[in-house]
Amino acid sequence: MRLIATKEIKATIRLRSGLHIGAGKDNVEIGGLDQPIIKNPVTREPYIPGSSIKGKMRSMLETSILMDNPDTRGFVMKGKPCGCGKKGCPACSIFGAHFNQKSEAGVPRLLVRDAELCKEDSERFQNGRLPMEIKNENSIDRLKGTAENPRPLERVPAGTCFELNLVLRVYEGDPDFLDYVLKGLKLLEMDAIGGGGSRGSGQIAFEGLTVDGEPRKLEAVSL
Repeated sequence: MRLIATKEIKATIRLRSGLHIGAGKDNVEIGGLDQPIIKNPVTREPYIPGSSIKGKMRSMLETSILMDNPDTRGFVMKGKPCGCGKKGCPACSIFGAHFNQKSEAGVPRLLVRDAELCKEDSERFQNGRLPMEIKNENSIDRLKGTAENPRPLERVPAGTCFELNLVLRVYEGDPDFLDYVLKGLKLLEMDAIGGGGSRGSGQIAFEGLTVDGEPRKLEAVSL
């Protein structure tokens, strides 16, 4: 395989609702949060892991547009990412052949960096002007109509911005995989990132999207 080009895809991710991507905790202190968000261990700033973006993009594409591929559909119907490994398979070529050590698709074309806070919000956070949001979620007793079992959920507040940075590697003989990547971003806007998406969390918008510095509009991308 001969690498012939790389395409850099950048945008600002603006949160339209609070974002929760859990860090996980083995032990919860008395009075502490049982669902904290993931943070940079050095700066303590929240970020969006590249794995969360890539995984959700793959899931959305495979369960919609890429279902046209019977091989991909077979894996999806079993609740798994595509692992057919066939040469030219968009799912395996873009994201990697899931657990297929004999894949003919080659290396994953899409690199997804962790999305860090934009410069302005990073400065706000470091100066103590960007507090995280604590959202209490409850279950409802259907007979009494009362809330019970409150769970404190930490979220990055709506309006906060992160920097999206993707790199699409283009190898000799590749079809136009960029179109699939842009469709994946559009599907993300229509859905959510992180936990609690069905309860309002994680709605995002991509602003200032560019490919190799040239502006692109997701509104013009057809699904």
